[in-house]
Amino acid sequence: MEQPIQRQVVLDTETTGMNFDGKPYIGHNIIEIGAVEVINRRLTGRTYHVYIKPPRAVEEEAIKVHGITDEFLKDKPTFAEIVDEFVDFIKGAELVIHNAPFDVGFMDHEFSFLKNPPPKTAEMCEVTDTLLMAKKMYPGKRNNLDALCSRLGIDNTKRVLHGALLDAEILADVYLMMTGGQIALLSDSDEVKEQVVDEVLAIPMDFNTSDLILLKPTAEEQQAHLEYLKLIDKKSKGNCIWLSEIATSSDKLN
Repeated sequence: MEQPIQRQVVLDTETTGMNFDGKPYIGHNIIEIGAVEVINRRLTGRTYHVYIKPPRAVEEEAIKVHGITDEFLKDKPTFAEIVDEFVDFIKGAELVIHNAPFDVGFMDHEFSFLKNPPPKTAEMCEVTDTLLMAKKMYPGKRNNLDALCSRLGIDNTKRVLHGALLDAEILADVYLMMTGGQIALLSDSDEVKEQVVDEVLAIPMDFNTSDLILLKPTAEEQQAHLEYLKLIDKKSKGNCIWLSEIATSSDKLN
C-alpha cells in the first residue's frame, strides 16, 4: 500500500511592527512572506517568497530587525494582489511556523480586509507551532530560532538580519531535526513503544544469509561515520557509546 503524501509548508513573515496589547497584528501589516515546501520530510526546492507594500509606514524598530524599508516596498504589490497565489501555495498543507499565533494572527487579519476573503488559516491548513514543540522538548531553555540552531548544530551564520524566506529555510532544518530520529523510543508513552516493538516482531524474517552480499564501507564512509559520531558525542556531552566502542576496538587491534 502506498503511503499518503504528507505536504508541509514551513512559513515565516515579516511585518511593519507589532503592538503589545495581546493582538500584535492590530494596526500593523505583513510586508514579507517566505515559505518552503516539504513533502514526506524532504525539501522539494519549491518556495514561495514575496515582498508586500503595506498601507502604513514600517516602524523604525522593525527595520532594525529585518532591514526592510518603506523605500524598498514602494513598488511592491499589495496583499490583495498576491493573496490568490499565496493561498494556492498553502491551502491543504500542514503549516509549520515558529510562534504560529503571531504569523497566523497577521495572516487572518490581512484576510479580513479583503473584499472576498479566503477562509481563516486554521480552516485551510493544519498548523504546527515549533515554538510550542521546542518548549516541551527543552523546558526552561531559550527556544528562539538562533538558540535552536545552536542546540541542534544547524548553520545559521547567514542570518544577520531576519528575512522571511531565509528564516523559513532555517526553520525547516530545525523542524526536521526536532522531529527526526527514533521518535518512538523518545516517547513517554509505553503503549506507543510496545506497539512499535510488536509491529517489528511481526515482520517475517528470513535468517538464511547464504545469498547476502556484504558491502564494506570505504575509508571515506568510515571517516564520515566517525565524524558524525563525534558530533553526537559532543551534543550528548561525552555519552556516545558507539564512539567508545570504536575506541575500544581500535585499542584491541593495536
